[in-house]
Amino acid sequence: MKKSAVIIAIALGFSFTTLHASNDIVTSSTYETVTKRAVDPFCISVVKGDLETVKKLIELGQDVNKKSNGLTPAMYAAKYNRLDILKLLVEKGAKLDVKSAKGMTAEKYAEASNANDTLAYLKALDS
Repeated sequence: MKKSAVIIAIALGFSFTTLHASNDIVTSSTYETVTKRAVDPFCISVVKGDLETVKKLIELGQDVNKKSNGLTPAMYAAKYNRLDILKLLVEKGAKLDVKSAKGMTAEKYAEASNANDTLAYLKALDS
């Protein structure tokens, strides 16, 4: 009799718990949207210093002033001290006075990166 009473009490306990549980499950979660910005293959070639690929892409009609991730190819060349590529870009019509989303020009990126070769070249063009 005692066993039956205990089993009935446990069963009733579970049934009351389930009856009082609500289906209103509140989940407060926040999702953070991460936007991954892809850098143009042309600008990747500039960053890597792959002069032959840069030349080939220009021959195929790549715009030397098209921004990728907010920077022009000339800004990437200046930032990563790719003097030979920067000279080619200037020769092909790259505009050096264009500003990035941060308000910086190719010369400012060269200064910020301590890219002395490209900085000297850019300053010589200003003179």
